[in-house]
Amino acid sequence: MRVAFLMAPEGVEEVELTEPWRAVRDAGGEPVLVSTERGRVRAFRHLDRAGTYSVDAVVAESTAEDYDALVLPGGVANPDALRTDRQAVAFVRHLFGLGRPVAAICHAPWILVEADVVRGRTLTSWPSLRTDIRNAGGRWEDQPSVVCHAAPGTLITSRRPADLEAFCGAFLHEFEGRRGGRLAA
Repeated sequence: MRVAFLMAPEGVEEVELTEPWRAVRDAGGEPVLVSTERGRVRAFRHLDRAGTYSVDAVVAESTAEDYDALVLPGGVANPDALRTDRQAVAFVRHLFGLGRPVAAICHAPWILVEADVVRGRTLTSWPSLRTDIRNAGGRWEDQPSVVCHAAPGTLITSRRPADLEAFCGAFLHEFEGRRGGRLAA
């Protein structure tokens, strides 16, 4: 299973990238770092600079059909930059249209709001996004992880880094269900 991890060149919360990445890899999946620019992405630990990670694919040269699922790590700056990138928004919208499962944590639902894919769905996020989600037609819940099976695809969301264990468990379960019980292809 190929899983796209979509992020901007700067501003991703490091643990929201590394822990889900490790979970996908350890389950036998193929995580792919997709960004809006070539090179490397700069991660942060809250407001402090952290590691950099090599970009595997550029969103402008990728198609949603290339991936079985999508993970959207958070941080504040990362999803804020993504929601202003027309190609990133189109990529997310197309994955939803194909019915692929999508997992988003913390501030990442901002790009889901921009892609107009939260209407009629139940999700969670960092609490400051509650009003944005409601205004976009979604239902917000304060839970460690929320799984919504509203069509066309499954949406798995989580609030914050402290919820990563619940988040990774939930999205791995949903991703595995998509492949008949196995994450590995």
